[in-house]
Amino acid sequence: MYYILGILAIGVMIIIHELGHYILAKINGVKVLEFAIGFGPKIISHQGKETLFSIGLLPIGGYVNMLGSIDYDSKDDDKDDDKQIEEEPEDRYFKNKSPLQRFSIIIAGPLMNILLSIVLFSAFYTHFGFADTTLSQVQEESAAQEIGLAVGDKITGINDGKVFTVDDVNIEIGLSKGETMNIEFERDGNKVEKSITPKYNEEQEKYMLGVVFSVVENPSFGAGFKHSLNETATIVTNNYKVIANLLQGKGNLKTDLGGPVAILQISSSAAKAGIWNLTYLIAVMSAGLGIVNLLPLPVLDGGNCILILIELITRRKVPDKIVGVLNTIGFIFLFGVMILVTVKDILFPMNF
Repeated sequence: MYYILGILAIGVMIIIHELGHYILAKINGVKVLEFAIGFGPKIISHQGKETLFSIGLLPIGGYVNMLGSIDYDSKDDDKDDDKQIEEEPEDRYFKNKSPLQRFSIIIAGPLMNILLSIVLFSAFYTHFGFADTTLSQVQEESAAQEIGLAVGDKITGINDGKVFTVDDVNIEIGLSKGETMNIEFERDGNKVEKSITPKYNEEQEKYMLGVVFSVVENPSFGAGFKHSLNETATIVTNNYKVIANLLQGKGNLKTDLGGPVAILQISSSAAKAGIWNLTYLIAVMSAGLGIVNLLPLPVLDGGNCILILIELITRRKVPDKIVGVLNTIGFIFLFGVMILVTVKDILFPMNF
């Protein structure tokens, strides 16, 4: 039962993502041939007025197939076997739209995922409240006590970067790996800067400052919404930091990277813990999905956006054959990564 709820949670993120592409395609007058959730054999399908809506057996992604979205050989433009497609006006083809129109259609998917995160976080934080970077307790013999941090101090920055949420603070502490950091905080309306060296907590197996943060209870919707913006921004920046660390060989593949198996396990566990836990998890994963799709890799939305930006700068469209080769390479690469991550999920399951 909980695995089914986990699959539905994944489905919500995919639907929202593809809905972004679909809506902007319709707004820009592009004909959508198929709106698909999942891959493999179709288990459910419905033919609309001009779009086939379908659900595939494998709920690991989705796609919006637009007329003229794939055209690797311009010489074959008139060889389509589908008479209905042949009779469509030229302005209904994705490839015939302006660069900005195509860019808006592509970017809409990831942006919808980020918007979903903001909406769900707003509901969650307005209902439960949220932790603030103001200190409510400073533990004895802690790193915080050693530099004179006190109850009521509000942490506003670390290492010359602003922090807005407790997650921001915890992420910076984790990245420090025990090295001395510059910390900025407010006390009685004044800004204070000091250096602090996090201490390693053997019991919790992580570096800590030794503080407890205050909790904002029963916040207004405006306060919850503002915090949701900060939380989403934190997730976005943290995802990029994790990816950068992995590429530089500084990350931990066992803990920093999860595939379909890990996502399903975590989603089902969240569903078992309650609807609000699942809501929070969907918000986190949806932002992550949006960020991953914005990576500048062929096949992904980010890669397609880069190609359009090149077109805008050079005023020349990237040849379809080159796009085809890049997409093939990108697909093989991502498919390989998917297999490796899935094997990793099975051999080294995440703890949650």
